[in-house]
Amino acid sequence: MTKLLIVDDEQIERQGLQMILQKAYPNLVIEQSKNGKLAVEMVGEFKPDLILMDIKMPGMSGLEAVEKISAENPAIKFVMVTAFDTFDYARQAIKLGVKDYLLKPSKASEIIATVGKVLNQNEEEQKVLAVNKLQQDALQKALTLVETDVVTQLLFDHVHEVHLDMLVEMLDIQSTNEKFVMSVLLMEGSANHYSAIKEKVRQTKSGWVGALYGRQLPIIVFREAGKSFRSQAISLANEILSVAKADGETGWFIGIGNVCGSLDQIRQSYQESLIATMDSSLSVKYRFYSDVPAAGNTKCGHLAKFGEKELFDQIRLGEWEQVTLYALDLIQCYENEGADLLQTQQHVLELLWIVSRVMDEIGIEADKPLFSFHAQNYWQLRQETSRLLERMKQSYFVHYGNLEVDTIYQIKQYIMEHSHKDISLEALAQKVRLSPIYISKMFKEKLGVNYIDFLTECRIEKAKKMLGDPAKSIKEITFEVGYHEPNYFSKVFKKIVAVSPKEYRKTLLSKKSLPVVEK
Repeated sequence: MTKLLIVDDEQIERQGLQMILQKAYPNLVIEQSKNGKLAVEMVGEFKPDLILMDIKMPGMSGLEAVEKISAENPAIKFVMVTAFDTFDYARQAIKLGVKDYLLKPSKASEIIATVGKVLNQNEEEQKVLAVNKLQQDALQKALTLVETDVVTQLLFDHVHEVHLDMLVEMLDIQSTNEKFVMSVLLMEGSANHYSAIKEKVRQTKSGWVGALYGRQLPIIVFREAGKSFRSQAISLANEILSVAKADGETGWFIGIGNVCGSLDQIRQSYQESLIATMDSSLSVKYRFYSDVPAAGNTKCGHLAKFGEKELFDQIRLGEWEQVTLYALDLIQCYENEGADLLQTQQHVLELLWIVSRVMDEIGIEADKPLFSFHAQNYWQLRQETSRLLERMKQSYFVHYGNLEVDTIYQIKQYIMEHSHKDISLEALAQKVRLSPIYISKMFKEKLGVNYIDFLTECRIEKAKKMLGDPAKSIKEITFEVGYHEPNYFSKVFKKIVAVSPKEYRKTLLSKKSLPVVEK
């Protein structure tokens, strides 16, 4: 309902204006005020869209009242009602944003026309605001998908050269020179806390939250000036853990990787954060990778560190022969060094925990690997390690055993048909009940291109066809092909096609000798 406030010290004027306007605009909600001071007080509660303000009133003048009201309520529109048609009043009123004038006395038709013009203007502005709000809501939803996809690309080495820099620009959190990764290990059934965790991180304005993989949630955190690395990490960890405490959950644990200097190096910090979650039974529910006991400065300790990076990808891709070979080589190394058998068994158990964490990451539920006995010799240790890895291997293949040969091609077809919508790795994963990481890896293996490359190609091809229609503006095409921000669409288009959408359209339409719409 549109609301109008009539401000005039003469009652007969107020009643006359209300009678004329109520008859012309029966849906208008009208209130009256007998002076400027009272009008200022009424605005807070009544919240009018339009005020008819008399200039000459005792006490606070109309112009003074307009100035006070506008300072707090810039969206309210004013029409001045006065018998003083002078340049000075007009000049002051224009500075205050007054929309129009009514001179006393005015004909009913003039009053109706003047107010109607302002009401129509207000209605058009409301429509624009509603559209803008829808677009902003859509952009915010898209940015949430952008954030999770950026984290996925960075942590799992699927960086897309066209998008990454531009996507980073769109996010509220600005990248800094130093950053690190925190991996939040949730309890079974805690996925409903995802939004609460994301809100906690958003409030700090210091990180990007990835998608929830199994029970693990990765967060890329940017270093804050004026805080030490440890104090910032502990503060954020406690904020996140407070979500669990509020619901009485005690099983959460957070691993914190080392600081790195660029987004290209962020994978190492992520892997370190996962390793830091190996022993979640600690009394303090977070641990820094730098606090994880070292395997020693032996040759085998260096072998363990060197092989961790490859090990993560081997587990994700199901290369279990390589995983098993790595574990057995490590055992052989310790045996050759004459290491204590019990200590070697502990080192191997830590390796198996890493395997378990990566399986959690890709959504595979497996029993926590535990040795059922203390090995009496290295042969027994090799046998038991092989048995535990075989059990995890079976869990992996049970999880992916129902994967149809043409699943990736089904995803390809789905992207082609729905490229105008917000499609993320997470959404695709939910559709086919597979891990986002697995989908991304398999998509590139089978099709030779990242899923986001393919999605971009679909959108740009549609845009190129639409640019041939001179009736469509570039802004309209932006939204119709699935983007939410024209500048971002133009950057992607130029990166792919080598010319801007406007330049492409001019070239295309010049061949047809058609007028070009440049909006």
